[in-house]
Parts: sequence; C-alpha cells; structure tokens
Amino acid sequence: MASVLVVEDDQFVRSALIRHLSEAAHTVRSVGTALEALREVAHFRFDVVILDLGLPDLDGGEALKMLRSITDVPVIIATARDDESEIVRLLNDGADDYLTKPFSVEHLSARMAAVLRRARAAGDQAPPPRVIRVGGLAIDPLRRSAELDGAELDLTRREFDLLTFLAGRPGVVVARKELLAEVWQQSYGDDQTIDVHLSWLRRKLGETAARPRYLHTLRGVGVKLQPPADAPAAEPPA
Repeated sequence: MASVLVVEDDQFVRSALIRHLSEAAHTVRSVGTALEALREVAHFRFDVVILDLGLPDLDGGEALKMLRSITDVPVIIATARDDESEIVRLLNDGADDYLTKPFSVEHLSARMAAVLRRARAAGDQAPPPRVIRVGGLAIDPLRRSAELDGAELDLTRREFDLLTFLAGRPGVVVARKELLAEVWQQSYGDDQTIDVHLSWLRRKLGETAARPRYLHTLRGVGVKLQPPADAPAAEPPA
C-alpha cells in the first residue's frame, strides 16, 4: 500500500489518522511540526503527505511552499479553514487536494485513493511529445515548461497539466467530466476545482472569461483551447 506522512499537531486527530491509515495497510509516519515534516521528507520517500495548516511553528501554507521546493510528493491539505481565496492559493502553491475538517475516514480514503491514482498514472504514462504549439503558446511536456509569445509562464503543476491536455486537442470542446477523468484522474468531483484552475490559468495567459483569447468556455458543454484569430494555427508536436 502507500507510505504516508501525517503532519498534524493535534494529538487526538493524529492518533485517529494513524490508526485508520494503519488499519488500511498503509505505512505511516507522523510529526507535529512543519520543520519535522521537512526533515522527514528530506530523509524518507513518501507516496502522499497529509498536511494540517494550523501547525505550531509555521503556517501550513508556508510549509507547503517549502515542501514543494524539495519534492513533488502529492500533498492533501487537511484544514478547518473554508475560505475560498485561501483554498485557491493553496492549490496554486502546489496542493493536490484539500479536505475541510471535520471529515470522515471514508472521505479521506477516497481522496487519498484519487491522489495516488493520479500520481501512479502520471508515472506510467508514455513519454509525451516534445513541443506543442498553439498560436503563441509553446508547451514542452518533457521539460514541463510553457511559454506565451516567448515569455515563460509560471504555472503550478495542475495548471500545466490542464493547459497541456487542452493544447493537445486544439479547437476541440472538452467536457468537464473528461477533464476530471484525464487531468485529475477522478470519475467525479466538484466543478469549482476546474473553475478555479481555469480562472488562474486565464489570468496567466492575460485574458478573462469575458474576453477570452485562448481558453473558451461553452456553458453547459465544456472548455476548448484554440489560437486567437490573429495567431498562427496549432502545429503538431515537434
């Protein structure tokens, strides 16, 4: 099964998580501070990290940024905070999913299974094409880099995956259900997750939903990426 790091300062919650995860045959290590978490990740290999935000030594959001600087391990945020702007920030800072406390062990198990499927599917994929070009966009899946009109785009991991998936199907309307299945590796989920990522991706592409250039939403149908009217047509991967 999976190797899990639980980062939680509440001893009662931590014990409950350890018990549940161990009963599910996962290997579990646990710590109560952000600095301990960084040391654990630096010395051990984990399949997923469950990260509390209310840590005593460092805010979990800052801990997430530090984790992302040294590892790509999937991170599930466990938080009592439900502020949308903070959730958006955490997703853009590299969180793979989030859970609002209190949550059931069944809910945690489902989220963990989805995150682990996505991570394993990404590792099993065949080498992607070299470069995808759509208008002024140039996306290199191997290097995980993207440029717009020659300027590098600063994208989160999920934003990059979403942009690459859509750019690989220029002009094709992709249903939200397909995006959840292919980009998030989930058979069901909240449309808000897609909306959040599309909104931030549009901002980085210099456009809005009201005045789109590359990303076009067809209400009730899906999303498509296509070159602007004044840009060159999409080219096949180099």
